[in-house]
Amino acid sequence: MLSSTATTVCARAQTVVFRPIRSLAAAAVVGTLLVTTTAAQDSEVVAVVDGSEITKTQVEWTRELVGRGLDQVPEAQREKVLLSILVEIRLLANAAKAQGLENSDSFKTRLEWLKLQALRDAYVAEKIHAGITEEKIKAQYDKLVGSAAPQQEVRARHILVKTEDEAKALIKELDGGADFVELAKAKSTGPSGPNGGDLGYFTRGRMVPSFEKAAFALKTGEHTKEPVKSQFGYHVIKVEDTRKQEPPAFELVKADVRTSLETEELRAAMKSLREKAKIEMK
Repeated sequence: MLSSTATTVCARAQTVVFRPIRSLAAAAVVGTLLVTTTAAQDSEVVAVVDGSEITKTQVEWTRELVGRGLDQVPEAQREKVLLSILVEIRLLANAAKAQGLENSDSFKTRLEWLKLQALRDAYVAEKIHAGITEEKIKAQYDKLVGSAAPQQEVRARHILVKTEDEAKALIKELDGGADFVELAKAKSTGPSGPNGGDLGYFTRGRMVPSFEKAAFALKTGEHTKEPVKSQFGYHVIKVEDTRKQEPPAFELVKADVRTSLETEELRAAMKSLREKAKIEMK
């Protein structure tokens, strides 16, 4: 039996499959599931519905269709959910054949449209995505990292109060040796107050201009000698540390770099194809 979560996801996925198809990706996948068999001939058969085979390849195609909705399903039940969707697709497809719907003009028109989309996806997958190798991704990452100047970061704390006089009184206490963390816990009205006013590390452009200007002007261990006004109130700021921002690790951004390269390659391919084609807009 499927869990309640799996059943819900299955029902949602079936709604996507069975409603009039609007998504290009979904249309291509569904069209391939319903009408293409040659690509799956050598794939392992996982079920048979009234003599019609369901293959492992078709399960993977359905996984693409369902997408991230499958994340809600316990991993042990995902194959069952996909297979359940496929069984219902096959049942409805067989019923449509039995009633001669595959010979209707509307079906033939849709079939041709789905075929176009499946061909498009095949071209993108085999001629563009497949060419984005690990070496190309790493080279692009190195290029991006090498061309980006390391940014300065500061780690700061602040105490936020409503009035300038309150801020001046706090600065006087700090000048007298009071502990910044304890003052922030006791006096700050900001959400970071209970944490001693700790804002963590940030680069330029992350804070409001007046706060940023004051924070980046301080040296490690210093606090502002005058209240810093912003739309939130008055701040007393202390810088705990400064450092150069390290670039993100390759593994953390590899997927984003791949996507960027794929987008660039697709744009270049489309530009070339358009230039070679004769296109008449009517």
